Amino acid sequence: MARDLPTAEEFYSEVLGWAFRPTRLGEEFSVGFLDGTPVAGVGALADSLSVAVAWTPYFAVDDADTTAARIQERSATVAVGPLSFGTGRAALAADRDGAVFGIWQGRAIPDWSMGTDKAPAWLELRTRDAFEAAIFYAEVLDWACAQPGCCQVTYEDDHVVLRHQGDMVARITGGAVGEAPDPHIRPRWHVYFYVPDVDFAVRTAVGLGGRVVGDPGDPARADDWVSLRDPDGGLFTVTSSDPVPGLPH
Repeated sequence: MARDLPTAEEFYSEVLGWAFRPTRLGEEFSVGFLDGTPVAGVGALADSLSVAVAWTPYFAVDDADTTAARIQERSATVAVGPLSFGTGRAALAADRDGAVFGIWQGRAIPDWSMGTDKAPAWLELRTRDAFEAAIFYAEVLDWACAQPGCCQVTYEDDHVVLRHQGDMVARITGGAVGEAPDPHIRPRWHVYFYVPDVDFAVRTAVGLGGRVVGDPGDPARADDWVSLRDPDGGLFTVTSSDPVPGLPH
């Protein structure tokens, strides 16, 4: 979600090479494509909403009402919905540590994936207790179930790793502090986007009003990945490498 949709489209077009197209959801929502492959959606926040600009992952579910009930039964929060939205139903929620995520029931707009080709590289949940969070999301989203197509959950190099059809799509890392003054290390979902040249992406982002998170040598940056904020403050990471479970952050 962005404050100014045209400005956000220009920024991500230049930094990540996306081309934006409108959707059936109206003028306030568009989808970014990379060489014809859908990558992510950007929507405009209403001026009256005093919420932070952020990238939010949405997880596909079979039944939004059932999933929302599971979230609430486990002492987490459903902030909005489930509501009818375009070709499906959606809800916005937060887990027990406050990390925000969404759920989506219905056909994707359009059909996209994670962790392969030009799609987002992967998601990372930075949370207080990785194992507790993994159990929560497995119960709520049917991870590690016996049905065909379910995600597999493993423990690799001190991370809980989520794979779908062999591709790493997300990981969960413990140690985040709920009351930390730096929001970068509070419990939150974080998105990594592939770029061919990290230095070029960083220079372009800074030239368009974005900024690097941390100073040179800070753990928020490395040779093949750097965390950035867009001009609205939205936090994301650009990377030129495949997911590595032992990657520092």
